[in-house]
Amino acid sequence: MRHRILAALIFFSLLVNAVQATEISGKTEECLDCHISATPGIVADWKKSLHAEVSMSEALKKPKLERRVSVEQAPDGLADVVIGCAECHTISPQTHQDTFEHNGYQIHIVVTPNDCATCHKTETEEYAQNLMSQAYGNLKNNPLYHSLVDSINGIQTFENMQTKLAPADEETNADSCFYCHGTKIEVKGMASRDTQMGIMEFPVLSGWPNQGVGRINPDGSKGSCSSCHPRHQFSIEVARKPSGCAECHKGPDVPAYQVYNVSKHGNIYSALGKDWDFKAVPWTVGKDFTAPTCATCHISLVTDEDGDVIAERSHKMSDRLPFRIFGLIYAHPFPKLPDTTIIKNKAGLPLPTELTGEPVAEYLIDENEQKKRLKTMQKVCRACHSQQWIQGHFKRLKHTIKYTNQMTLTATKILLTAWEKGAAKGLAQNDSIFNEAIEKKWVEQWLFFANSTRFASAMAGADYGVFANGRWYMSKNIQEMADWLEFKLNMMKENKLTDR
Repeated sequence: MRHRILAALIFFSLLVNAVQATEISGKTEECLDCHISATPGIVADWKKSLHAEVSMSEALKKPKLERRVSVEQAPDGLADVVIGCAECHTISPQTHQDTFEHNGYQIHIVVTPNDCATCHKTETEEYAQNLMSQAYGNLKNNPLYHSLVDSINGIQTFENMQTKLAPADEETNADSCFYCHGTKIEVKGMASRDTQMGIMEFPVLSGWPNQGVGRINPDGSKGSCSSCHPRHQFSIEVARKPSGCAECHKGPDVPAYQVYNVSKHGNIYSALGKDWDFKAVPWTVGKDFTAPTCATCHISLVTDEDGDVIAERSHKMSDRLPFRIFGLIYAHPFPKLPDTTIIKNKAGLPLPTELTGEPVAEYLIDENEQKKRLKTMQKVCRACHSQQWIQGHFKRLKHTIKYTNQMTLTATKILLTAWEKGAAKGLAQNDSIFNEAIEKKWVEQWLFFANSTRFASAMAGADYGVFANGRWYMSKNIQEMADWLEFKLNMMKENKLTDR
């Protein structure tokens, strides 16, 4: 009997401690009381999250390699409560333009990287050094790239045997290119809304909804953690699976997801991934997974079964990238800084290469930094592959980069000839370089076909480098551009003869 009583007391003590360790704050309890009926899906997601299960003090007790937080001590008031609605939506209200009074609390709608930095400081700082964090500005504030956006999203009309293009509107942009790049979220006023709790006032946000990687937030921060860790579970599992990256990296300009699916790595994931542990921290190769996903190669903390670190976690995605295979317009060494709007080539164009392919070296990482990043990436490869295999793979990739850049140069020379001979209007005529048939075919050469070929080589997805927007299409496109130019020049010649 005494043993049973003692066991019961121990159990009760453990239960009390568990409840205390995962206490929900009074503010969050009030949020849940209403939102359990107003937005039940959000509440259900949050209840399944680690935020709902672990307090900061518990998180900080874990060994360093197992931690998912990167601050060294619990922020004021967060030590012994779980991270709930109020902990994220009421933090630093004075910095958020979207803060409004809601049931007696100062609430903001958009949770930003600055808010997440309360617990995930290192990850936020790393992300700010990432090209993704500047994705909105790098597209919006580069006149050349934005001209390409207008050529895609603008409304075309056809009159008197000519097409005309109106500039793209903000709603169309937000629904296309800026869905992934991010929009600028601004407060445009307040509006009354009839809710389950009666009439309430809410901020009216422009550029919303959006969770693009370079979103400009109402507190001035850039980016959205929910791009990869969707609200409100903020699951590391979702971020580690290829389908998470597929939302934006699907092609044909960045066909990473399709290439992965047809690669040997993707084949293994498709067959065996259901048995992998996508929640483990650290992530142990051979134990938790047996083939890499996007996160394995680019982001995750990866260890071996002895606990030795193979690759450190990094939210600066370029830490393992020596070159940028996404051609603009050629593949090139990675930019030094995430803000690429500062880059200008010799011709004054906002491009990291000349039109003839030479890198604009002063804005790009040097050879030593390239070697350092390649070495970091190859450490991940060595967990499963021999040195000879790895060297052979990257030798092929470098050759593919050279090959695709040469094929892009050929297409560029055809376009430059068209401009020079007056068969098309280009930079010299202050015209868009994306609005004529030969110019659109030139864009396809580097944005679709060269990129697909390089991604296929980098990720071992062979067919995408041959027939699925690969080498066949680069070759075919060059011939079509050359034939178009010849036809147009002949027509111009005939017209001149007729005029005489």
